[in-house]
This record gives sequence, C-alpha cells and structure tokens, in this order.
Amino acid sequence: MKSTKLWIQYLRWPVFIRMSVIVLMILILFGTMISYIEPKEFPTPFEGIWWALVTMSTTGYGDFVPKTFLGRTFGMILILTGVAFLTSYFTNLSAAAVKRQNAYIDGEIPFKGKNHFLLIGWNEKTKEIIETLRIIKFYCPIVLIDQTLSEAPYIDENIHFIKGNPADDQILNKANIKEAKAVFITADQHRNELEADMLTILVLITVKASNPSVYTICEMMTKTQTLNAKRAGADEIIQSFQVVGQVFLNSFLFQNGFSNVILELGKAYGARLTIESPTDQDIGKNFQQLHNDLFSNGIILFGIKRGEEIFLNPPHNFTVVQHDCLIALKS
Repeated sequence: MKSTKLWIQYLRWPVFIRMSVIVLMILILFGTMISYIEPKEFPTPFEGIWWALVTMSTTGYGDFVPKTFLGRTFGMILILTGVAFLTSYFTNLSAAAVKRQNAYIDGEIPFKGKNHFLLIGWNEKTKEIIETLRIIKFYCPIVLIDQTLSEAPYIDENIHFIKGNPADDQILNKANIKEAKAVFITADQHRNELEADMLTILVLITVKASNPSVYTICEMMTKTQTLNAKRAGADEIIQSFQVVGQVFLNSFLFQNGFSNVILELGKAYGARLTIESPTDQDIGKNFQQLHNDLFSNGIILFGIKRGEEIFLNPPHNFTVVQHDCLIALKS
C-alpha cells in the first residue's frame, strides 16, 4: 500500500523531474555495476559513474573503456537504454522551458515580486505610463492585467503580463495585489463611458478589499460616477472628460499651441510640475518671499495646495502654513 502511494506521488511530479530521477538511477546503477564487473579498469564506482555519464552523453573520451566481453555487453545495454533516456530527458527539459515561456507570454504565470506598479487595462494610456517610466529610468516592477490581449505586449523581465478579469480576486492574487505599491485603473476603451466607469468602480472595490492601503489612481469618464469612485476608496481620480474638455476650450481661446504647453507641463521628466511639502524654514513665509527664495534655486513657485483647495498665483501676502503643499515647476 505504501509503495502504491509513493508510485502515485512519483507520477504527479513534472515529467522532466521524473526523467532526471531515472537518468540519475541509470548512472548510479551502471556505474556501480561496471566497477564490480571490471575492477581493474574501474577501481572505484566514481570512475564507473564517470564512464556511464560520458557514454550516455555520446561524448566518448576513451579514458575508461571496458575490456571484457561482459563489460562491453554491459556497455552496449547502457548505450541502448541510457542514451535514449538522456535524449528524452533533454527533450522534456526543453519542452518544459518552452511551455513556461509560452505560459509567460500568454499571461498565465503568477507574479511573485512586490513593491510593483499594477496597471489595469491595455491602451495608449498604459503604454504611455510604461514608456515614461522607461525614459525616467524608474526601475520598478510593472504588472499589467488585461483580458483582451492574446499575448504579452512586451517581452521584458521588468514587465509581467497577466491575462484575466481585473475584477476577479484570483486574477488580482496572481498579480500579488497585497504587495503592490500602486494601482492604476484606466477606463475600458471597449465599453461606453457609463459602463467603463461602473467597471472601474467594481475593479476599485475588489482592489481595496484585497489591499486597503494600496495607493489607487482611477480614470473616470463621467461626472456622475466620480463621487462613487471616491466613496469606493480611490486615492486620486483623473477626470478625463474635464481634462480633455478644458484643453479643447483653452486651445481655442489661447491658440499658439496651448495643448503642447499642457503636455510639456504634464511630463514626468525634464522641467515638470511638482507638488511637494514645504520645509520647516518655508513655513510662515508669505508667497512672495518663498517664490523669490525658490526662484534663486531654479524653481518657479506658482501655487499652494491647502487641503482640497488649490490657490494658483495667490496674493503676495498669502502665508504658507503647516500641511500646505507647494505647486512648482522644477527641472
């Protein structure tokens, strides 16, 4: 009964591991036996195992050769059986490697890392995020979840693709959501705006249920669902309808490439917008004093964020207090 259980357990092992066990047993068996059959040519079992390995691999150094009829017959049996098993072993090993590579490309392999960015949905926005992270050389693992792609859009050790529904707990667990640093949820481009927002909120709820502390950034397409996204726990919401609408209007009002200026300000590299906490020395200064101090260091201060309120170009006597944030343009 015990032997039957061991045999069943053995059959559950991957094929290449089973083949490895068989090859190892053949090496030890034939190597030990030849040392008993021809002790003069093979003084120790180690020489016999070495001869068996060289024979099975068809290398044939010729440093150890059986001389007797029985020894050569034993060698013939090793060639007929051992070489076949060794060839099968390497074939299965290659097949296993190819199978894993295909599973990786098809998005079936779980992600085991941590402190990664989780991007949900494949579109031009997620592509821009990935390309920007590459430009600024922000080396952080990226996991992409999408159910429309047939294979990974990138073959990159730093970008892991998982195929599936992001609102499914099992898919999020495959992406190791509990160890994620941030989650970016983009709107589904294959749905209408309301359905896309409802799916975004559903994914957000699933994400927060698995990891309440992870920082989540959501894209919303409609104004009515933005409040629901806040209720669901979104840390930051990108209102595409508002951003694009304002750029459209201002591009007409100001012209002269206004949209290009907005794109430059929004970049994460080069001269860029930042929102940072003031130093202890900055607290208590008015806006004009702080602007002059920062300008001398190549930083242009043009706004203050206080709680949910934003004051762009406030009065010169506007005083910076604790917990304010500085909105500035810096290199």
